Amino acid sequence: MYTISVFSIKGGVGKTAAAVNLAALAALDGEKTLLIDLDPQASSTFYLKVKPKIKTTVKALLKGKSPLQENIKSTSLVHLDILPASISFRKTEEQLIKMKRPGDRIAEMIDQVKDNYKWVFLDCPPGISFLSESIFSASDLLLLPVVPTTLSVKTHEDLADFLKNHKAGKKTRVLGFFSMVDRRKSLQRSILDEWEGSGRNFCHTTIPYLSDVERMGQFRKPVVEFKPSSDAAKAFADLWTEIKTAVRK
Repeated sequence: MYTISVFSIKGGVGKTAAAVNLAALAALDGEKTLLIDLDPQASSTFYLKVKPKIKTTVKALLKGKSPLQENIKSTSLVHLDILPASISFRKTEEQLIKMKRPGDRIAEMIDQVKDNYKWVFLDCPPGISFLSESIFSASDLLLLPVVPTTLSVKTHEDLADFLKNHKAGKKTRVLGFFSMVDRRKSLQRSILDEWEGSGRNFCHTTIPYLSDVERMGQFRKPVVEFKPSSDAAKAFADLWTEIKTAVRK
């Protein structure tokens, strides 16, 4: 089992679209895949046509008193399952603060299903918190979407500095990619040119800002499922190929 967390300090960077499409591509490869929606907004859950509801409480999940498998639901893709988010997930941080070893709780929760899935993707809420630190410790790969704008790049660099000094940074691989790219904008082109070949831990593939990605909410499917021949779907497929290559290395 390999755990990939799609994470950003700030919202609005295409995090959920990446998590859903990459998980879908893993499933389309014929490999058993789990997407865990940890964001109380439940956007991944919505995109995959699953009700934002679990049979238990966040506290019981985090303490291991309620089996994770009992709360996992299937999706329209044969090999893709999801742990749906719900509004109760807004209490995750509050519950972690009260627990012993909060940094281990997400890893222990995922470990329950390690024999059931090859890939586990986490769609993470934005921000640095007890929850995010628990996510870092549970991840084999932190995948960081960055919009090529000054503020988004600065936020990414701040996060990279934080991870260097975090205990998870010693065992967790960090890989960034540019998301919501609009090459018509001169500032974005300038940033992309500056970062190309810079030696940073960044994917070559960029995800364009296209209407097909926004239409995921209309179709309630990953773009790689409802329009697999689109430029957006091809970009996610290229990103997935690059990630798998990085994992093998």
